[in-house]
Amino acid sequence: MEAATTALIDDADKALLVLEPVKRRLLEALREPSSAAGLAKRLGLQRQQLGYHLRALEEAGLVRLVEERKRRGFVERVLVAVAEDFVLDPAMLGAGRAVDMQDANAAAHLVQAAGTVVREVTRMRSAAEAAGQRLLTFTIEADLGFARPQDFEDFSAALAQSIAELAARYAPGDDRRGYHLMVGAHPAVADAPAKPVN
Repeated sequence: MEAATTALIDDADKALLVLEPVKRRLLEALREPSSAAGLAKRLGLQRQQLGYHLRALEEAGLVRLVEERKRRGFVERVLVAVAEDFVLDPAMLGAGRAVDMQDANAAAHLVQAAGTVVREVTRMRSAAEAAGQRLLTFTIEADLGFARPQDFEDFSAALAQSIAELAARYAPGDDRRGYHLMVGAHPAVADAPAKPVN
């Protein structure tokens, strides 16, 4: 059984474990199976100290037992992380104030929509991996520039019209798998490399 590529953390106690520096190092190291002895040597930490952290991670379901090896006088347990990467559910930070869904320019609306994408795509990706299937998605990114606020409004209106026409052409139906399209824009981060349209 291979580890999932990603796992969604939607429990506050598990999130605290994942964010602890030592446990985070262990989860990164346990992308490949290892024992406490192997981890101690690799990370330069005391084996007794690791035992405490590994038990906590295993009890939380963040690592799992791969095999037990009989050694002289004891049994060596080999563990592996249940996922290569862990994604924290943005909803754990609180829903915040209600957002007017009609306010397309509200930053809070964009943040909520992006959080929903993180949560839903991570869950669906994990389910697809467990079923041995590929999750079909696409991402389009581009850098834009607007000289005036009206340019921003004009672009938004033109994009909305184009999307409305495409959405009408590819409307969900009984014989079609439904998809959710989310388009958003935010001011570019200073000094960030430009992204080509892809």
